[in-house]
Amino acid sequence: MIMNVLAIGRAPQFSPQSVELDAAILGAVIERHVALDDNVKVIDEACLDADCLKMAERIYTMGRLKRTIQLLQECRHARVINRPEALMRCRRDEIECVMRRLHIPTAPEEGTDGYWLKRADQSAQTSKDVVYVPDRQALQKAIEEFRQRGISDYTVSAHVKGDLVKFYGVAGCGFFFCTYPTDDGRSKFGAERYNGDATHYPFCKAELKGEAERLAVAIGLEVYGGDAIVRADGSFCLIDFNDWPSFAPCREAAAEAIVMS
Repeated sequence: MIMNVLAIGRAPQFSPQSVELDAAILGAVIERHVALDDNVKVIDEACLDADCLKMAERIYTMGRLKRTIQLLQECRHARVINRPEALMRCRRDEIECVMRRLHIPTAPEEGTDGYWLKRADQSAQTSKDVVYVPDRQALQKAIEEFRQRGISDYTVSAHVKGDLVKFYGVAGCGFFFCTYPTDDGRSKFGAERYNGDATHYPFCKAELKGEAERLAVAIGLEVYGGDAIVRADGSFCLIDFNDWPSFAPCREAAAEAIVMS
């Protein structure tokens, strides 16, 4: 049966240094629907209006603008991936609260190896939205710089030593992929340098998948990604989580999983 599909692209400010990569995963999803002879319409979220949503039966959205989410909240006739209610919960502070409530492993609030200050109201748009500082004195200075930029919502967590692992998932269908960004040189803001090259400590991928998917379900995300730190003893903690990443190292398999979900 032919389906009416709408794909909403992400505004460029929410894809720092990743505009082409984010567009590519949405393009891969679209290609599969075209191959199925579905009716596909693609639109940038800045151009989205209520009329665009009227005929859609399935909507893929990478949008993060408040207006995009508001319009999608009024769309009750189509399946929306990811749902607007979930997108509203994709704030760092709310995600951290959910993790602590569900006892999902996360970075501690205190430590001896420095701290991470992160913008909490939105995803990072520049390198200044995610800042490493070596101690509490530097942290207070960084917080003041946030405030001078008009950012009053932020999170603070201790730096955790270990391997940085990026993960990508599609909830409910079994798809889960993880990789070490320092192995292939992929980087957005260069923050990987604080953990150094991966040592490839052994860890249980099934456990990481289970915790990541538990968080995705709690928030309501179907298409998700994030970062984890794997310690030398194989334990891990999630340090970042977001809606619809680029899936750059696993794009084709991810697109297939998204379409089939």
